[in-house]
Amino acid sequence: MEVERSKTDRRNNYVSEDESEGGGCFESFLIIACLIFIGLTFPLTIWFCLRMVKEYERAVILRLGRIKKGEAMGPGLFFIIPCLDDIQVVDLRTVSFDVPPQEILTKDSVTVAVDAVVYYKVSNPVASVCKVTNANHSTRLLASTTLRTILGTKALHELLADRERTSEEILQQLDEATDPWGIQVERVEVKDVRLPQQLQRAMAAEAEAAREARAKVIAAEGEQKASRSLKEASDIISQSPAGLQLRYLQTLTQIAAERNSTIVFPLPIDMMQMVLAKDGGAVPSGHQRVVAQM
Repeated sequence: MEVERSKTDRRNNYVSEDESEGGGCFESFLIIACLIFIGLTFPLTIWFCLRMVKEYERAVILRLGRIKKGEAMGPGLFFIIPCLDDIQVVDLRTVSFDVPPQEILTKDSVTVAVDAVVYYKVSNPVASVCKVTNANHSTRLLASTTLRTILGTKALHELLADRERTSEEILQQLDEATDPWGIQVERVEVKDVRLPQQLQRAMAAEAEAAREARAKVIAAEGEQKASRSLKEASDIISQSPAGLQLRYLQTLTQIAAERNSTIVFPLPIDMMQMVLAKDGGAVPSGHQRVVAQM
């Protein structure tokens, strides 16, 4: 609302200046003389006195250096005096342009190349003609400097993680700066942030190390859970002597299914102990472990 009010006040100022400074005998004499000349050469000069303005355009007519009627005119067909009037047509459609890549030093002393795109339109044709020489070119230059100024106060992680907020800050500051020129900035988008190759490799190595650390932690947690489950299973099997034999047979079944070329002959461990006891007495503990593994 405040922006609209300020624009209305500026438009009223143009009207009041035109009304206070308008008139004068010499001006009236020139206008009458030009009209008489146009009337005498009517078939030829009429084509120079008519100008057409399209729907998306507005015409700012300067008669003897002052804005005619204090505001922009259009759309439609207008009658002008070629010798006294200077007409400038302003396009009201939204214009977009790319901000060239800017080499920016961030807050944490990292050099990055950033480019953006800006969308704007002319909201006050009179101000865009009278307040600035070239509104379009000035807006482009101001967008480049504003981009460098705003991004210079940001750290690298803020620039990469919060682009929307950065774009809003650039939009707000750029719109405030171009408002006296009759320019309304509609949207600003940060397109790309290019990092140096060395920094990219360092960030990739850091991310890879973090992923490996997380993978090791997950694997350790899995081993811990598996050991707990095995302990619980061994406790259950130890309570039933037949359960161990069933588990042994299940293991043989799995081996036979996976390796068809391998033939396994199950042999009770007690029988092996009896045979070895007849040959050489008691079976050493180490030998018992080997037999059990077999």
